[in-house]
Amino acid sequence: MSGTGGRVAAVRLGPRSVAALLLVSAVGVVGFGWPLLAAPDSGLAHSADAPWLFALLLPLLLAVLWATVAETGLGAKAVAMLGVLAAAAAALRPLGAGTAGLQPMFFLLVLAGRVLGPGFGFVLGSVSLFASALLTGGVGPWLPFQMLAMGWVTMGAGLLPGAGRLRGRGELALLAGYGAVSSLAYGLVMNLQGWPYLAGMSSGISFVPGDPLAENLGRYLTYVATTSLGWDVPRALLTATLILLCGGTVLRALRRATRRAAFDARARFTPAHAPARDDTPRPS
Repeated sequence: MSGTGGRVAAVRLGPRSVAALLLVSAVGVVGFGWPLLAAPDSGLAHSADAPWLFALLLPLLLAVLWATVAETGLGAKAVAMLGVLAAAAAALRPLGAGTAGLQPMFFLLVLAGRVLGPGFGFVLGSVSLFASALLTGGVGPWLPFQMLAMGWVTMGAGLLPGAGRLRGRGELALLAGYGAVSSLAYGLVMNLQGWPYLAGMSSGISFVPGDPLAENLGRYLTYVATTSLGWDVPRALLTATLILLCGGTVLRALRRATRRAAFDARARFTPAHAPARDDTPRPS
């Protein structure tokens, strides 16, 4: 990679890893959206065990994805970079825990996904949430959903346009806008994981199994607006602000580190030179 453009492929996405990523994402969509997608006469619409089923299935599919991605180029340097960034993100999470939804880890993951690409981004987002859950004691049935949602956020940053050309204020504005939108989207998606547990509360924001999609969707949007928007908006504003203030420095540091790591470099073995012939005449 040159010093001014291009992107380091810390994790290359081959056909198998792309297929695995699409499979995990498809299962994740069903896992998150089963209350809205289930038919009124299906058993799934009336089963309180469905979220637990997906909570058990998602880690298995994520493990398959990680193994496939590793097969296509997750080398020792990429593993080291993954460990450092995941540890940094996990350490940032407790700084805002419990304070109006502020989560400073979002800005670092968005910037890392931008520099290192969608494959690395998905793995980094998932691993960071897992590590931070262990650090903060946040392990529960919601954790696989958090891992998948954060993987989507970080992967999306790696899919933004202009990775090899856009720099400076334009790039920061793009990333700040994406950081704000993805922070809101993260809360919107994660609310689907817990919302069905409100079934039977007989309120205007409760999930009603088997009701038409439009009615349940309306209740869900009301639930989001009245319960979590006050947390999601501060997280979005903090993410955008940190990217605008610190993003340039962090992006330069990440790009410098990836250039030095030379993820794309191939090891070459040069055969030892044969000893030079000595043509000096020897006495008989």
